[in-house]
Amino acid sequence: MSKSISILLAMMLVVIGTVPAQQIHLPPAVSQSQGMGNVPVRPNDETQRKQAMAANLQRQAEMKRDGEKLAQLTQELNDYLQNKGEGVISVDALKKAEQIEKLAHSVKSKMKQSF
Repeated sequence: MSKSISILLAMMLVVIGTVPAQQIHLPPAVSQSQGMGNVPVRPNDETQRKQAMAANLQRQAEMKRDGEKLAQLTQELNDYLQNKGEGVISVDALKKAEQIEKLAHSVKSKMKQSF
């Protein structure tokens, strides 16, 4: 058993010692071209600002839609609980409660986002 381990270790050392570092070989036209090294990137680019504004508007519309649905489901569940009284709660009421929980989580996470 130890002989096979020592052979395996010897093979690994040979492989590690003989494998050169990998290099990417590019054609001369690509590797020597002008202007590819320092591309200026401006953090306040107009395109990025417009994309951020569009993303914020979409996020706000989604929060409004989810908030309205959340209010509707909450009112329906409240009406059901007021009329039901004591006893077993229906599967529909449990599904509404789960939807309320998911929507509340969705609205909360969207409120934390910023673009």
